[in-house]
Amino acid sequence: MRSGFVMFVMLLTSLALIALAMQALAHQPFFEDADITPDNPWQIKDPTISTAVYSTLETPEDVDYISFNGSKGEVVLLSITIPQISGQENFTPTMALMGPGLPDGNLPARVVRPMDTGVLVLPPPVNATAFFEPFSRTSYWTRQEQNVTMPASGRYLVAVWDEQGMLGRYVLVIGYMEVAGGDLLFPIKMRSYWTPVNSSSRGVQAANGANSSSSTSQPTQRSAPSDGKSLPGFEVAMALVCISAAAYLARAR
Repeated sequence: MRSGFVMFVMLLTSLALIALAMQALAHQPFFEDADITPDNPWQIKDPTISTAVYSTLETPEDVDYISFNGSKGEVVLLSITIPQISGQENFTPTMALMGPGLPDGNLPARVVRPMDTGVLVLPPPVNATAFFEPFSRTSYWTRQEQNVTMPASGRYLVAVWDEQGMLGRYVLVIGYMEVAGGDLLFPIKMRSYWTPVNSSSRGVQAANGANSSSSTSQPTQRSAPSDGKSLPGFEVAMALVCISAAAYLARAR
């Protein structure tokens, strides 16, 4: 009876730690576990809440799609950042917003554009800056960032692709209000995500199942140790390991 109670307390503590970790993030983080296509785009429930979709352009022709419903006059933040992973220094994807009330424009043939929609193309900036995210202890390059006022109410579609056909990982951020939430497995998935992209990779889904002998790189750090403890999500992962060990010992008694 006593060991069961201890394990229950340990489980609650683990969940609390994860919840606290998620609240420390500025966005609600999610991962592109499966390719997000025009027929199966990532659905954003509320475009005003800051949501970060950790995505990957896996092939030269790959285009990712994110969908949300916007209201006329609503201001929506659209932003792309690039993880500082080896080989991504020159990775500069293009982003386009498609929807009602937007002006007419041209898009590459590979980008699927819904009927009766306009388009706003957001090319990458000429100059980029770097920033360090303290919770995940990872660094990024900034790319596009623009507040867009929705010209009409309706369904909007965001497309992301690379004009040069480069492969790479990027983070698409939609919304500006910070509300706790996101993928509870973020610290674990982040470790698999933070690897260079190659022709055999399939986003987080493949990274989680890939052979660990493939080449990987560590995130760029600022005054962070290089002993392995600087890996993304290390603190949360170690806390969960310690809690699991304590629960096991309690049960063994």
